[in-house]
Amino acid sequence: MFGELTLATFMVLLTVIVHAIGLYAVARLLRLEEREEAAAHIHPLSARGFATTLIVILSLMALHGIEIWLYAFLYAGIGAVDGLRDAVYFSTITYGAIGYDDNAMAEQWRLVSAIEGINGVLMIGWSTAFFVMVVARMRRK
Repeated sequence: MFGELTLATFMVLLTVIVHAIGLYAVARLLRLEEREEAAAHIHPLSARGFATTLIVILSLMALHGIEIWLYAFLYAGIGAVDGLRDAVYFSTITYGAIGYDDNAMAEQWRLVSAIEGINGVLMIGWSTAFFVMVVARMRRK
């Protein structure tokens, strides 16, 4: 159990760092957009506003994808799930807290996948807060 918790803690720290760096990069990109928005009075429903929203959404999806793949590589690497395809599938539905028959996961590593579910919910919540902040900023006059 100590090994599982240690590995899960490492993965949580890694995904939080990846997410923080990714959100920081997107925020830096949006600061440029914010300056242009203030100068040109860009409407959120304009092509520019739509493009900004799309960039944010795709960036958030990419961040979550990276984090899911990190867990998938871990599961495949330690032999907790057979094959990379099944590891990616298992990681995706675990990260999104959708649920899966955990018979696919080796019993000695199930605690890691349970913590991935909690981690994924927190990362998705963090992304949602970021997205709401961006949309709220765009709605300002």
